[in-house]
Amino acid sequence: MTELNGTVSAPFEPVRNAVLDQLRSGAEVGLSLAVDVDGEKAVDLWGGHRDAARRQPWQRDTITNVWSISKTVTGLAALLLVDAGELEVHAPVARYWPEFAANGKQDVEVRHLLSHTSGVSGLDHPARLEDLYDVREAAARMASQAPWWRPGSASGYHVLNYGHLVGELVHRLTGLSLRDFVRRHIVEPLGADFRIGLDEADLGRVADIIPPALDFDPSVLDHDTVAYKTFTGPSFRASAANSPAWRAADLGAANGHGNALSVADVLAPISREGATAHGRLLGPDTVKLIFDEQSHGADLVNGLHLRWGIGYALPDRRTLPWIPDGRVAFWGGWGGSMAVMDLDRRMTISYVMNNMGPDILGSPRAAVYVTAVYRALGVDASS
Repeated sequence: MTELNGTVSAPFEPVRNAVLDQLRSGAEVGLSLAVDVDGEKAVDLWGGHRDAARRQPWQRDTITNVWSISKTVTGLAALLLVDAGELEVHAPVARYWPEFAANGKQDVEVRHLLSHTSGVSGLDHPARLEDLYDVREAAARMASQAPWWRPGSASGYHVLNYGHLVGELVHRLTGLSLRDFVRRHIVEPLGADFRIGLDEADLGRVADIIPPALDFDPSVLDHDTVAYKTFTGPSFRASAANSPAWRAADLGAANGHGNALSVADVLAPISREGATAHGRLLGPDTVKLIFDEQSHGADLVNGLHLRWGIGYALPDRRTLPWIPDGRVAFWGGWGGSMAVMDLDRRMTISYVMNNMGPDILGSPRAAVYVTAVYRALGVDASS
């Protein structure tokens, strides 16, 4: 029998029922779901199985690859440097990384990297996934490239290289790799069970991701488009996330490992305008920067209609009608995982699973859970 473990506070009992429905229907294999309301865990659920054969139960400490939820943590790393006065979002990237000015990128600003509007959303050909595992060399290649579109004019989702670009700024300013900076300045102070990449000691509790039935094939795209250049710069399959090389790498765009509880622990300070149980992680003015809209329209890479702030997407009913308006920042991982930071309600929602759907952003399952959470608070997000 499929079990669902954990706790919910009384108003959120319908959220537990929604998760149970998805588990019993077989839509979920294994998952965790957490809701933090002003520092209190109103929902902390986990259940199902770690494996496609449904033999290994998903435990409280099970972690898995969270795909692009990783970017929300990488964006937070950059905001910490902004808050410390070491990084200026309106400054040219080249102020901190002089080589990035090559080939017409001298006016690309830090905010363009953080909002996917830099014009550098992948590697020029030839490009292999293995090239990204040498993060310093890959970043140097990106610095030498010409932009694929006019920086700042539109977003073009930085699928796999967001962590290389932001991580190089982190490295230039601190001398630390992105992985080590996140561990030292975010994960350890917050006591969160999250890491970029995977530690050797964690191999026994990681849940393999279960790829979607059909992997995306970039060859169907027009070869002259930014989308084609990005999805072939380099190409990759979902199953790569289960490989030792992927797990060992420092990919701040896509190989963060955690569960819903740890994602909520990391991101809740944003929802609480910088506050944590142990003091302030960010100042309120730094958090406000997230809502400085940088682009609004069809993304050149993933094709979604998106609003990007600095580091995070902002509500856009055309794409996710179940995310309410207001001071809400969010992003999700390939296959359906989701992280929502609602500053108006000081609430963080995180959902992590192993059974990937075909979705680029969100999923029917994520929509059910997020809708149930808001209804528990008396909010109809779709209205």
